[in-house]
Amino acid sequence: MGKSTPSLRLIIRVVSLQFRAFSSYHYCATIRENVKTPYQNRNQLLKSVRDHCKSGTFKNLDHALGLFDIMLHMHPLPFIGDFTQLLGAIARMKHYSVVITLIRDMESFGISPNVYTLTVLTNCFCHVNRVDFGFSIIATILKLGYQPTQTTLNTLVKGLCLQGNISGAVSLVEEMENKGYQPNAITWRTIVNGLCKIGQTGVAIRLLMKMEKMDFEPDVVLHSMVIDSLCKDKLVTEALKLLSEMMSKGIQPNVVTYTCVIQGLCNFGRWREATTLLNEMGQRKVMPNVRTFSILVDTLCKEGMLTEAKEVFDVMIQRGIDPNIVTYNSLVQGLCNFGQWREATTLLNEMGAKEEVFDVMIQRGIDPNIVTYNSLIDGYCLQNRLDEAVKTFNMMVEKGCSPDVFSYNILINGYCKSKKIDEAKCLFHEMSNMGMIPNIVTYNTLIGGLCRVERVQTALELFNTMRACGQHPDSQTYGTLLDGFFKNRRIAEVMALFLEMEEKKLDHNIVFYNILIDGFCNVGELTTAREIFSGLPAKGLHPDIWTYNIMIKGFCKNGLVDEASELFEKMDGNGCSPDHHTYNTLIQGFLQHRETSKAMKYHKIMVDKGFSANATTAALFIDLCCPIK
Repeated sequence: MGKSTPSLRLIIRVVSLQFRAFSSYHYCATIRENVKTPYQNRNQLLKSVRDHCKSGTFKNLDHALGLFDIMLHMHPLPFIGDFTQLLGAIARMKHYSVVITLIRDMESFGISPNVYTLTVLTNCFCHVNRVDFGFSIIATILKLGYQPTQTTLNTLVKGLCLQGNISGAVSLVEEMENKGYQPNAITWRTIVNGLCKIGQTGVAIRLLMKMEKMDFEPDVVLHSMVIDSLCKDKLVTEALKLLSEMMSKGIQPNVVTYTCVIQGLCNFGRWREATTLLNEMGQRKVMPNVRTFSILVDTLCKEGMLTEAKEVFDVMIQRGIDPNIVTYNSLVQGLCNFGQWREATTLLNEMGAKEEVFDVMIQRGIDPNIVTYNSLIDGYCLQNRLDEAVKTFNMMVEKGCSPDVFSYNILINGYCKSKKIDEAKCLFHEMSNMGMIPNIVTYNTLIGGLCRVERVQTALELFNTMRACGQHPDSQTYGTLLDGFFKNRRIAEVMALFLEMEEKKLDHNIVFYNILIDGFCNVGELTTAREIFSGLPAKGLHPDIWTYNIMIKGFCKNGLVDEASELFEKMDGNGCSPDHHTYNTLIQGFLQHRETSKAMKYHKIMVDKGFSANATTAALFIDLCCPIK
């Protein structure tokens, strides 16, 4: 803090040049006239400025700047404290570069800043990532005969933390202590918050212990920060332990503490413990807030516990806590995902989405947003109720909620699954006409839909268009095209595409080889399939359960049941245990080739392993035992 530093005027000039986009006089002439009119005298205006600063009720930045300009042209000039209050208010509006420029303008009018003005300036430097200039202000404060306040030093600690320089912040705190400044609650909160944000939760916990030894009792805010960080680090058990320790010291958890732990528990599906904590909050007279309830509603919906989710929703309303858009969206999405689209529509009606129902929505001040509509559209598409999906899509537009790329992707996917490709293509072109850029999901969905209806040439053209538009194909794009080419016996295109993948080093994925092996088996190229399968280890790839199942099915389909049996026997030794598909495929192969004894042998092994015959296997056994005459 004692190093030689450039002058305050030079520092402000340098930073102001970096923010030349803002000119402190762009507002002056017009705003000065507009703002001056309602005020009859100087005292009235200054009182209004102080009131606005305290309540934060400026209409916008220009309103605050107009008042500043009037003050700057008053004779005599207002007290520096009035200017500082206004500068602090503008800083709280996050217009840091503006404040830096305004202080420069004050200097040009001969107004000298005091220690509080310089503290505001330090804060602004820290927020524009110039902590070095913030430190220079300390030298200016000393030069002017002032002493840095605790707030000034806390501001620098915060600036260092914002830069991620936690070690520098800790060193500054130590230097503060050496110079007689005692760190206060804000100092420690800033450090602990900084540590938690960079993932140093363990260090933050040790710092809590150090505070206790220094006779500084960490409060509920400090504990809540660390508990939240532990939960985000997936250390929920440790968070619960710290919560218990905190309470044993007589520090009562607040709604933030409980909500952090409930979120952590819910992230791991531990909703029962989360519900217990919610009940504990009631017993301790800690009122859950909308976020607390929304977390529980969302978790229960994801677990498929829709009845319980709606019960929590009802309790929330009974306690006088209005659900917000996040709460509603969680319920709508949960209901749609589990096929309860009627209930979701009813809930949406309550929110005012239907033309005839607005009262409840207006009373609660909630409009369905893009997430709400997308969830409902997706729910309808999952139920193959495309008419309702389109109706909801159109309603969304009518209500002034613009569809996003996800809205289009959901509806395109719905059309593709129903093999209504022309409708899907129309939506795709509509996106472009609306100035919306299709993403990788859009292209993959439409390419998959085209392949499904055997329009692989169009799919290939779309693939080329996609690349021409700068959208890079991913593994799903290549996999979908490979599968489509095979199903349409376009083997030349398969090989060309796979060679391209090899050149781009995109082939190191067992999924692609599964598609290749399956495709070659299905077109009768068993020798090629076998060669690819045998070459997997050389490429550093290990066959998975799908690879084995595909190969065993290929052998059986081509009458090579003994080879299928040999491969089956090698699976366990290669670290891949057969599943129910493997057993059923092999047994069906034996039955189709009248090798009943082998089929019975593997059927017994299958049952002993806990698997059962599927419908096809059962039908083959019945046909064998009771042949139709």
